[in-house]
Amino acid sequence: MTAAQLSVTFFLQMAAIVAACRAVGWVAQRFLGQPQVVGEMIAGVLLGPSVLGALFPDFTAALFPADSRKVLFVGAQFGVGLYMFIVGLTFDRREFASSARSAAVVAVGGMVVPFVAAAALAPALLEIPGLFMPVVGPAQAIQFLGAAIAITAFPMLARIIHERGIAGTRLGVISLSAGAIGDVGAWIVIAFVLASLGDGALVAIKALGGGGLFALFMIVAAPRLLRRLDAIARPGENDDLILAVVLVLFTLCAWAMDAAGIHAVFGGFLLGVAMPRGAVADMAQARLEPFTVVFLLPMFFTYSGLNTDLRLMHSTQLIGVAMLIVAVSVLAKGGACYLTARLCGEDHRTALGIGALMNARGLMELIVINIGLQRGVIGPALFSMLVLMAVVTTLLASPLYQLSARHRVDQPLPG
Repeated sequence: MTAAQLSVTFFLQMAAIVAACRAVGWVAQRFLGQPQVVGEMIAGVLLGPSVLGALFPDFTAALFPADSRKVLFVGAQFGVGLYMFIVGLTFDRREFASSARSAAVVAVGGMVVPFVAAAALAPALLEIPGLFMPVVGPAQAIQFLGAAIAITAFPMLARIIHERGIAGTRLGVISLSAGAIGDVGAWIVIAFVLASLGDGALVAIKALGGGGLFALFMIVAAPRLLRRLDAIARPGENDDLILAVVLVLFTLCAWAMDAAGIHAVFGGFLLGVAMPRGAVADMAQARLEPFTVVFLLPMFFTYSGLNTDLRLMHSTQLIGVAMLIVAVSVLAKGGACYLTARLCGEDHRTALGIGALMNARGLMELIVINIGLQRGVIGPALFSMLVLMAVVTTLLASPLYQLSARHRVDQPLPG
């Protein structure tokens, strides 16, 4: 396709994507009691070969030609990274410090048990042709599947917590903090998998060394440097200049974490966390959030949906495998986070709420398995199974949280 053809196609695609995501999101909120973001994830699957492509294959091929998907991919990465920057702006570092021990314990439990489950499940999946690619060995399969089961829908978790109004509560902060810690661990494992498949030890070294050093810089030094933005900001006078500086910093941070082999989303998140709370943060959030949430983020859900074909689960065996993956994922992740929260002294209902929220996979799961598909770790059938797992576990998060919320008052953190 020529550049002009890509441009024409892109505008039509975005009209369909935004309309579908808002419509399905409204249905999810109105009739299913789910957050808007869950409906948008489902809309992405509906626009792909599983539904629209199956019913109207010629129309889908014309609307989403293969050449145009590279444009959608770039827009999707930009959107999800910018959304994580906004999430970081709402993340309270003092609240994290007050719950760091419990969050770390929950995160570790939510990593260890899924990897044990993956060790039991992966050998059987390797025996089924087409799920893992031929170059993948048992250790690599266990690592990738473990990371896929252990991952938490960090951006989606943040949005659910925000929509439920529990951002400043102990439950909300522990869940969000544990999700951040666990997801970083999962990304490091993914980096090792890619390194073992021929990318070389440099991939793992960059992820651990480069990513770690950059994160340390953003946590320790960046907040002091960024305070200068607030010092020169004059609300209403130089907002455009300050916003341009913020966007340049965002793209550099996203590039740094992407280049390190972690992911751009963590660069955006770290910048948001490091930004001083004040005029600059408020202005950036007010200007960027509506466009990011309504226009950019749905591109990612649709891009993932275009790679998802549930029709690949065409046999009783494959359907059984998909159901087993869903069941094991729920028990391993949600159960582990519930038990570790109880060990940290949380009451039954609070621990159940943490387990329910941490069990959602959503956005981060889609990122991980997209990488696995692109890099030849998993095949299309396993990709579709893991998308199904991501949708089901994310759908379960809100009703399970609501169940845990009965007769419970979410307490704000002290101070």
